Amino acid sequence: MFAEAARDAIDDLANSRGRSTRHLLVGLGLTAGAVLASALIAQANTPTPDHPKTERRDDQLDKPRFSPPKAAFAMIWPPLFLALTLSGLRVWNAPASPARTQALTLWGVVQALNAVWMALGPKRLGGQLTAAVVSLGASAAYAWRAKQVDSPAAGMVAPYVGWIGFANVLSGELWRRNHARPTLH
Repeated sequence: MFAEAARDAIDDLANSRGRSTRHLLVGLGLTAGAVLASALIAQANTPTPDHPKTERRDDQLDKPRFSPPKAAFAMIWPPLFLALTLSGLRVWNAPASPARTQALTLWGVVQALNAVWMALGPKRLGGQLTAAVVSLGASAAYAWRAKQVDSPAAGMVAPYVGWIGFANVLSGELWRRNHARPTLH
């Protein structure tokens, strides 16, 4: 009875009704693995006292007043990564279709762009801004395509798209304030 209730709850959350446990676990492994890789890259490049070189680089930036405190990022990213994982898993578990394939491809692109953006960190603001802009477009495209496959999956990724939009504004302002301007001779 408990096992049946647990499976029903998982099926509702993961959109996996009618899917085998193996299919569900493969999807969970793929989605969680991709998001975990992005999260580990983010953690490795997040300025903290444990990473004095990155911390120093981050502290040297001229930041806008609307820049969140460093601690906010540690609270914001985990739920966003969880929502990305669940969204990708729901799309994975949707019936096979060209729209599902496109949504999963876009989901993978979003994960790759997350990794690139996070890896660039404060040392390469121009590259980070480029990755951020492309990530916003890919995330919006994923949300649009996911909505055609599984509406709750699109809803789960909406806060991420909003955060990426804000992060674009922040990255753009950081780049504007901190990039080296060429001089005329």
